[in-house]
Amino acid sequence: MKKSLAPLALGGFGIGMTEFVMMGILPDIATDLAVTIPQAGYLIAAYAIGVVVGAPTLVALMARQAPKAVLIWFMMLFTLTNALSALAPDFYTLLLGRFLAGLPHGAFFGVGAVVASRLADKGKVAAAMASMFTGLTLANVVGVPFGTWLGHNASWRLVFLLVAAIGIATVLLLKRWVPHIEARPSPGFRHDLKIFKRPGLWLAMLITSIGTGGFFASFSYIAPLLTDMAHFQPGTTPLIMTLVGIGMTVGVTLGGKLADKVAPIKSIVILLAIMATLLVLNGLLAHSKPAILFLAFATGANALALGPSIQMLLMDHSRDAEMLGSSLGQSGFNIGNALGAFLGGIPLTLGFSYASPQWVGACLALAGMALALLMLGKHRTFGAVVVLTPH
Repeated sequence: MKKSLAPLALGGFGIGMTEFVMMGILPDIATDLAVTIPQAGYLIAAYAIGVVVGAPTLVALMARQAPKAVLIWFMMLFTLTNALSALAPDFYTLLLGRFLAGLPHGAFFGVGAVVASRLADKGKVAAAMASMFTGLTLANVVGVPFGTWLGHNASWRLVFLLVAAIGIATVLLLKRWVPHIEARPSPGFRHDLKIFKRPGLWLAMLITSIGTGGFFASFSYIAPLLTDMAHFQPGTTPLIMTLVGIGMTVGVTLGGKLADKVAPIKSIVILLAIMATLLVLNGLLAHSKPAILFLAFATGANALALGPSIQMLLMDHSRDAEMLGSSLGQSGFNIGNALGAFLGGIPLTLGFSYASPQWVGACLALAGMALALLMLGKHRTFGAVVVLTPH
């Protein structure tokens, strides 16, 4: 990894930790603040809403600023809002803190993807973006398990203070290691919003939200599948989740290499087809411990391999406002998170087994693949070369 990309990876680590550690420390927060588990679950939703709202809004408002300065401002906001979460005296203050902490999430990744693309060596744009996402995946391998342990054995407040400290370190490294990059001329906020008139951008967002929803339909209910279907002991679940995180780390690197060799939309078609296959196997082999262990690794790897291709696709469809377009990737992922969790839970409420969300996920992945094939067909029909040409 190039030295100039390391601060982006560290920022991604902090963001990944603060988002996913909530699943592990939710009972501790609920007990401490005297709320129910379902009420505490609103903290996860508040963060996701913050991501969806903040990604396009913050980037559009700061489009005329130099990317390095924008990243520093976003990470300072991230640091302050996580500190607010750590010091929250009651549930509603924490709810506000989680919403505010989500605002710079997608914006940081969106601008970071643009910075990574400009710092990348020739022919390695997607690989450079993958370096940034490596921090996000490592958070699931190291940060989330440690944060969960810290929350259980000390205090959940220390987890958010640790995240805030990571934010401070990221700000310092951004200042020291990331070179100055001139902002590309922007006619202004209203002009940037015109990218939303492009059907191709909306199609790219649909591909992202529906396609990645397949993974989240599976991942949201992986714990009961492991214990009730594959009959793993509950204590082994964190270890298997770490295996998923390792798969994500491997996958984002391979996905970056794939997106540099073939066009992003072609890469997305391939990876969504693989996702659908893996989720079908998850459903068919849910009772097999060896199969589930392999599939946990492979499913995690496949999901994060999509990241670089999706970022490049969105940037290709928003050339006049690439930071805004790139930021929409995280909005799409979080919409996919909510969509997958909701749709995956429907068969469970109807009395079907914990394998049933895997079938829902496979259908979502196939729907995303169909939309990607539609985009690919349109590009071929009209002779478009922008998105079909590897960077």
